[in-house]
Amino acid sequence: MKKILVTGALGQIGSELVMKLRDLYGSDQIIASDIRKVEDSKVVDSGPFEILDVTDAKRMFELAKTHQVDTIMHLAALLSATAEAKPLLAWNLNMGGLVNALETARELQCQFFTPSSIGAFGPTTPKVNTPQETIQRPTTMYGVNKVAGELLCDYYFQKFGLDTRGVRFPGLISYVTPPGGGTTDYAVDIYYKAILDGSYTSYIAKGTYMDMMYMPDALQAIIDLMEADASKLQHRNAFNITAMSIEPEEVAAEIRKHIPSFTLSYQVDPVRQAIAESWPDSIDPTAAQAEWGFQAQYDLAKMTEDMLTKLRGKLLQKVS
Repeated sequence: MKKILVTGALGQIGSELVMKLRDLYGSDQIIASDIRKVEDSKVVDSGPFEILDVTDAKRMFELAKTHQVDTIMHLAALLSATAEAKPLLAWNLNMGGLVNALETARELQCQFFTPSSIGAFGPTTPKVNTPQETIQRPTTMYGVNKVAGELLCDYYFQKFGLDTRGVRFPGLISYVTPPGGGTTDYAVDIYYKAILDGSYTSYIAKGTYMDMMYMPDALQAIIDLMEADASKLQHRNAFNITAMSIEPEEVAAEIRKHIPSFTLSYQVDPVRQAIAESWPDSIDPTAAQAEWGFQAQYDLAKMTEDMLTKLRGKLLQKVS
Protein backbone atom coordinates (compact mmCIF):
# COMPACT_ATOMS: atom_id res chain seq x y z
CA MET A 1 0.00 0.00 0.00
CA LYS A 2 1.39 3.37 -1.05
CA LYS A 3 -1.57 5.68 -1.65
CA ILE A 4 -4.99 4.82 -0.26
CA LEU A 5 -8.52 6.08 -0.95
CA VAL A 6 -10.86 5.54 2.02
CA THR A 7 -14.61 5.86 1.44
CA GLY A 8 -16.96 6.45 4.37
CA ALA A 9 -14.02 8.07 6.14
CA LEU A 10 -16.15 9.90 8.72
CA GLY A 11 -17.93 6.75 9.89
CA GLN A 12 -17.25 4.55 12.90
CA ILE A 13 -14.32 2.66 11.39
CA GLY A 14 -13.13 5.26 8.90
CA SER A 15 -12.71 8.10 11.38
CA GLU A 16 -10.13 6.07 13.28
CA LEU A 17 -8.65 4.07 10.42
CA VAL A 18 -7.74 7.20 8.43
CA MET A 19 -5.77 8.61 11.36
CA LYS A 20 -3.91 5.34 11.93
CA LEU A 21 -3.10 5.00 8.24
CA ARG A 22 -1.82 8.58 8.12
CA ASP A 23 0.43 7.89 11.11
CA LEU A 24 1.80 4.79 9.38
CA TYR A 25 2.10 5.85 5.75
CA GLY A 26 2.05 9.68 5.82
CA SER A 27 -0.81 12.17 5.83
CA ASP A 28 -0.60 13.00 2.11
CA GLN A 29 -0.84 9.31 1.17
CA ILE A 30 -4.33 8.80 2.61
CA ILE A 31 -7.23 10.32 0.67
CA ALA A 32 -10.25 10.45 2.97
CA SER A 33 -13.71 10.78 1.42
CA ASP A 34 -17.30 10.94 2.59
CA ILE A 35 -20.68 12.17 1.42
CA ARG A 36 -20.43 15.12 3.79
CA LYS A 37 -17.76 17.36 5.27
CA VAL A 38 -17.61 17.92 9.01
CA GLU A 39 -15.99 21.00 10.48
CA ASP A 40 -13.31 20.61 13.17
CA SER A 41 -12.70 17.00 12.16
CA LYS A 42 -9.23 15.48 12.46
CA VAL A 43 -9.95 13.39 9.38
CA VAL A 44 -10.77 16.49 7.34
CA ASP A 45 -8.03 18.70 8.76
CA SER A 46 -5.06 16.29 8.89
CA GLY A 47 -4.76 15.42 5.19
CA PRO A 48 -6.49 15.25 1.78
CA PHE A 49 -10.29 15.08 1.99
CA GLU A 50 -12.82 14.79 -0.83
CA ILE A 51 -16.62 14.86 -0.97
CA LEU A 52 -17.80 11.57 -2.50
CA ASP A 53 -21.18 9.95 -2.90
CA VAL A 54 -20.19 6.32 -3.54
CA THR A 55 -23.23 5.80 -5.77
CA ASP A 56 -21.59 8.23 -8.23
CA ALA A 57 -19.32 5.86 -10.18
CA LYS A 58 -17.79 8.57 -12.38
CA ARG A 59 -16.81 10.76 -9.43
CA MET A 60 -15.26 7.81 -7.58
CA PHE A 61 -13.16 6.79 -10.58
CA GLU A 62 -12.02 10.38 -11.22
CA LEU A 63 -10.95 10.82 -7.58
CA ALA A 64 -9.01 7.56 -7.52
CA LYS A 65 -7.32 8.33 -10.85
CA THR A 66 -6.52 11.96 -10.01
CA HIS A 67 -4.90 11.02 -6.70
CA GLN A 68 -3.15 8.01 -8.32
CA VAL A 69 -4.20 5.64 -5.54
CA ASP A 70 -3.08 2.03 -5.53
CA THR A 71 -5.39 0.87 -2.74
CA ILE A 72 -9.12 1.39 -2.06
CA MET A 73 -10.61 0.78 1.36
CA HIS A 74 -14.36 0.87 0.85
CA LEU A 75 -16.18 1.48 4.15
CA ALA A 76 -19.25 3.50 3.12
CA ALA A 77 -22.44 1.62 4.08
CA LEU A 78 -25.65 1.73 6.10
CA LEU A 79 -25.41 -0.36 9.29
CA SER A 80 -27.74 -3.17 10.33
CA ALA A 81 -30.58 -1.47 12.21
CA THR A 82 -30.66 1.52 9.86
CA ALA A 83 -30.57 -0.76 6.83
CA GLU A 84 -33.54 -2.73 8.16
CA ALA A 85 -35.53 0.49 8.54
CA LYS A 86 -34.61 1.62 5.00
CA PRO A 87 -33.99 -1.58 3.02
CA LEU A 88 -34.18 -0.12 -0.50
CA LEU A 89 -31.79 2.68 0.39
CA ALA A 90 -29.49 0.10 1.97
CA TRP A 91 -29.46 -2.02 -1.17
CA ASN A 92 -28.78 0.94 -3.45
CA LEU A 93 -26.04 2.38 -1.23
CA ASN A 94 -24.39 -0.78 0.06
CA MET A 95 -24.43 -2.74 -3.20
CA GLY A 96 -24.27 0.13 -5.68
CA GLY A 97 -21.37 1.71 -3.82
CA LEU A 98 -19.52 -1.60 -3.60
CA VAL A 99 -19.86 -2.31 -7.34
CA ASN A 100 -18.60 1.19 -8.14
CA ALA A 101 -15.63 0.76 -5.82
CA LEU A 102 -14.78 -2.68 -7.27
CA GLU A 103 -15.03 -1.37 -10.83
CA THR A 104 -12.76 1.56 -9.97
CA ALA A 105 -10.26 -0.83 -8.40
CA ARG A 106 -10.46 -3.15 -11.43
CA GLU A 107 -9.87 -0.36 -13.95
CA LEU A 108 -6.94 1.08 -11.99
CA GLN A 109 -5.66 -2.29 -10.68
CA CYS A 110 -5.84 -1.23 -7.03
CA GLN A 111 -5.60 -3.47 -4.01
CA PHE A 112 -9.06 -3.59 -2.44
CA PHE A 113 -10.53 -3.95 1.05
CA THR A 114 -14.13 -3.91 2.21
CA PRO A 115 -15.51 -5.27 5.49
CA SER A 116 -18.15 -7.92 5.86
CA SER A 117 -19.86 -8.69 9.17
CA ILE A 118 -21.26 -11.36 11.45
CA GLY A 119 -24.52 -10.04 9.98
CA ALA A 120 -23.72 -12.19 6.95
CA PHE A 121 -24.81 -15.20 9.01
CA GLY A 122 -28.40 -16.15 9.73
CA PRO A 123 -30.61 -18.23 12.04
CA THR A 124 -29.67 -21.51 10.31
CA THR A 125 -25.94 -20.88 10.71
CA PRO A 126 -24.29 -22.87 13.56
CA LYS A 127 -24.58 -20.57 16.59
CA VAL A 128 -21.47 -21.58 18.54
CA ASN A 129 -17.93 -21.37 17.15
CA THR A 130 -19.35 -20.56 13.71
CA PRO A 131 -16.97 -21.94 11.05
CA GLN A 132 -15.21 -19.85 8.42
CA GLU A 133 -17.15 -21.68 5.72
CA THR A 134 -20.76 -22.45 6.62
CA ILE A 135 -24.35 -21.84 5.58
CA GLN A 136 -25.18 -18.14 5.17
CA ARG A 137 -28.89 -17.37 4.92
CA PRO A 138 -29.33 -13.98 6.65
CA THR A 139 -32.81 -12.61 7.30
CA THR A 140 -31.92 -8.88 7.17
CA MET A 141 -31.21 -6.57 4.25
CA TYR A 142 -27.84 -5.74 5.83
CA GLY A 143 -26.98 -9.43 5.95
CA VAL A 144 -28.08 -9.97 2.36
CA ASN A 145 -25.85 -7.05 1.32
CA LYS A 146 -22.88 -8.53 3.17
CA VAL A 147 -23.24 -12.03 1.69
CA ALA A 148 -23.63 -10.57 -1.79
CA GLY A 149 -20.59 -8.37 -1.13
CA GLU A 150 -18.47 -11.33 -0.08
CA LEU A 151 -19.43 -13.19 -3.26
CA LEU A 152 -18.78 -10.14 -5.44
CA CYS A 153 -15.30 -9.67 -4.01
CA ASP A 154 -14.55 -13.36 -4.59
CA TYR A 155 -15.84 -12.97 -8.15
CA TYR A 156 -13.62 -9.97 -8.90
CA PHE A 157 -10.60 -11.89 -7.61
CA GLN A 158 -11.39 -15.04 -9.59
CA LYS A 159 -12.60 -13.30 -12.77
CA PHE A 160 -10.25 -10.31 -12.99
CA GLY A 161 -7.39 -11.18 -10.63
CA LEU A 162 -8.22 -8.19 -8.45
CA ASP A 163 -6.46 -8.31 -5.07
CA THR A 164 -9.59 -8.20 -2.90
CA ARG A 165 -9.41 -8.77 0.85
CA GLY A 166 -11.87 -8.50 3.75
CA VAL A 167 -12.90 -9.56 7.23
CA ARG A 168 -16.19 -10.33 8.92
CA PHE A 169 -16.25 -7.81 11.74
CA PRO A 170 -18.09 -8.53 14.96
CA GLY A 171 -19.61 -5.63 16.90
CA LEU A 172 -17.02 -2.85 17.17
CA ILE A 173 -16.57 -0.88 20.37
CA SER A 174 -14.95 2.55 20.38
CA TYR A 175 -14.73 5.70 22.51
CA VAL A 176 -14.03 7.93 19.48
CA THR A 177 -17.24 7.71 17.43
CA PRO A 178 -20.75 7.60 18.99
CA PRO A 179 -23.09 4.68 18.16
CA GLY A 180 -24.32 4.82 14.57
CA GLY A 181 -27.26 2.48 13.98
CA GLY A 182 -25.77 -0.95 14.54
CA THR A 183 -27.38 -3.81 16.47
CA THR A 184 -24.26 -4.24 18.60
CA ASP A 185 -24.07 -0.54 19.48
CA TYR A 186 -25.45 -1.17 22.98
CA ALA A 187 -21.91 -2.27 23.87
CA VAL A 188 -20.69 1.24 23.04
CA ASP A 189 -23.58 3.22 24.51
CA ILE A 190 -23.44 1.36 27.83
CA TYR A 191 -20.02 2.89 28.60
CA TYR A 192 -21.20 6.43 27.80
CA LYS A 193 -24.25 6.02 30.03
CA ALA A 194 -22.20 4.42 32.82
CA ILE A 195 -20.11 7.58 33.08
CA LEU A 196 -22.83 10.15 32.42
CA ASP A 197 -25.81 8.58 34.22
CA GLY A 198 -24.52 5.67 36.28
CA SER A 199 -27.14 3.45 34.65
CA TYR A 200 -28.12 2.01 31.28
CA THR A 201 -31.30 0.62 29.72
CA SER A 202 -30.40 -2.07 27.20
CA TYR A 203 -32.38 -2.66 24.02
CA ILE A 204 -30.73 -6.10 23.77
CA ALA A 205 -32.08 -8.80 26.11
CA LYS A 206 -30.17 -10.38 28.96
CA GLY A 207 -28.25 -13.48 27.91
CA THR A 208 -27.96 -12.47 24.24
CA TYR A 209 -24.39 -13.30 23.26
CA MET A 210 -22.69 -11.57 20.33
CA ASP A 211 -19.08 -11.32 19.22
CA MET A 212 -17.36 -8.01 19.88
CA MET A 213 -14.00 -6.37 19.28
CA TYR A 214 -12.29 -3.21 20.54
CA MET A 215 -11.52 -0.77 17.74
CA PRO A 216 -7.69 -0.82 18.09
CA ASP A 217 -7.77 -4.56 17.34
CA ALA A 218 -10.09 -3.99 14.36
CA LEU A 219 -7.81 -1.35 12.84
CA GLN A 220 -4.73 -3.52 13.28
CA ALA A 221 -6.54 -6.44 11.68
CA ILE A 222 -7.23 -4.39 8.53
CA ILE A 223 -3.60 -3.33 8.24
CA ASP A 224 -2.22 -6.81 8.96
CA LEU A 225 -4.49 -8.39 6.35
CA MET A 226 -3.68 -5.81 3.69
CA GLU A 227 0.06 -6.26 4.28
CA ALA A 228 -0.12 -10.05 4.39
CA ASP A 229 1.62 -12.24 1.80
CA ALA A 230 -1.01 -12.90 -0.88
CA SER A 231 0.31 -16.41 -1.49
CA LYS A 232 -0.73 -17.42 2.04
CA LEU A 233 -4.34 -16.26 1.71
CA GLN A 234 -6.55 -19.22 0.94
CA HIS A 235 -9.80 -17.36 1.66
CA ARG A 236 -8.85 -13.72 0.87
CA ASN A 237 -12.31 -12.28 1.65
CA ALA A 238 -14.54 -12.35 4.71
CA PHE A 239 -12.21 -13.83 7.31
CA ASN A 240 -13.92 -14.51 10.65
CA ILE A 241 -12.29 -12.37 13.36
CA THR A 242 -13.34 -11.79 16.96
CA ALA A 243 -11.99 -10.84 20.37
CA MET A 244 -14.81 -11.77 22.78
CA SER A 245 -18.31 -13.21 22.93
CA ILE A 246 -20.31 -11.26 25.52
CA GLU A 247 -23.84 -10.44 26.73
CA PRO A 248 -25.08 -7.29 28.52
CA GLU A 249 -24.79 -8.64 32.09
CA GLU A 250 -21.11 -9.46 31.56
CA VAL A 251 -20.38 -5.94 30.34
CA ALA A 252 -22.25 -4.48 33.32
CA ALA A 253 -20.34 -6.70 35.75
CA GLU A 254 -17.03 -5.51 34.32
CA ILE A 255 -18.13 -1.86 34.51
CA ARG A 256 -19.05 -2.33 38.20
CA LYS A 257 -15.41 -3.14 38.96
CA HIS A 258 -14.76 0.53 38.15
CA ILE A 259 -18.19 2.08 38.93
CA PRO A 260 -19.70 -0.07 41.73
CA SER A 261 -23.05 1.77 41.74
CA PHE A 262 -23.72 1.15 38.02
CA THR A 263 -27.15 -0.36 37.27
CA LEU A 264 -28.45 -2.15 34.19
CA SER A 265 -32.10 -2.50 33.16
CA TYR A 266 -33.86 -3.65 29.99
CA GLN A 267 -36.32 -2.28 27.44
CA VAL A 268 -35.88 -4.69 24.55
CA ASP A 269 -36.22 -3.39 20.99
CA PRO A 270 -37.95 -6.21 19.05
CA VAL A 271 -36.29 -5.29 15.74
CA ARG A 272 -32.72 -5.20 16.99
CA GLN A 273 -33.30 -8.19 19.28
CA ALA A 274 -34.52 -10.25 16.33
CA ILE A 275 -31.42 -9.25 14.36
CA ALA A 276 -29.16 -10.19 17.29
CA GLU A 277 -30.83 -13.57 17.70
CA SER A 278 -30.26 -14.37 14.02
CA TRP A 279 -26.50 -13.93 14.46
CA PRO A 280 -23.98 -16.38 15.99
CA ASP A 281 -23.17 -16.46 19.70
CA SER A 282 -19.49 -16.93 18.85
CA ILE A 283 -17.39 -17.37 15.70
CA ASP A 284 -14.22 -19.29 14.88
CA PRO A 285 -11.27 -17.07 13.78
CA THR A 286 -8.72 -19.86 13.19
CA ALA A 287 -8.49 -19.27 9.42
CA ALA A 288 -7.44 -15.64 10.00
CA GLN A 289 -4.99 -16.74 12.68
CA ALA A 290 -3.43 -19.36 10.42
CA GLU A 291 -3.31 -17.40 7.15
CA TRP A 292 -2.19 -13.94 8.27
CA GLY A 293 -1.52 -14.09 12.01
CA PHE A 294 -4.64 -12.41 13.38
CA GLN A 295 -4.55 -12.00 17.14
CA ALA A 296 -6.72 -9.68 19.28
CA GLN A 297 -4.99 -7.88 22.13
CA TYR A 298 -8.03 -6.71 24.12
CA ASP A 299 -10.38 -8.88 26.17
CA LEU A 300 -13.46 -7.54 27.99
CA ALA A 301 -11.56 -6.53 31.14
CA LYS A 302 -8.74 -4.72 29.33
CA MET A 303 -11.16 -3.03 26.93
CA THR A 304 -13.48 -1.86 29.73
CA GLU A 305 -10.65 -0.26 31.68
CA ASP A 306 -9.41 1.57 28.58
CA MET A 307 -12.90 2.59 27.42
CA LEU A 308 -13.83 4.14 30.75
CA THR A 309 -10.50 5.95 31.07
CA LYS A 310 -10.60 7.39 27.55
CA LEU A 311 -14.31 8.24 27.68
CA ARG A 312 -13.95 10.10 30.98
CA GLY A 313 -11.25 12.24 29.43
CA LYS A 314 -13.33 12.87 26.33
CA LEU A 315 -16.55 13.70 28.16
CA LEU A 316 -14.86 15.89 30.76
CA GLN A 317 -13.13 17.80 27.97
CA LYS A 318 -16.53 18.50 26.37
CA VAL A 319 -17.90 19.82 29.67
CA SER A 320 -14.96 22.13 30.19
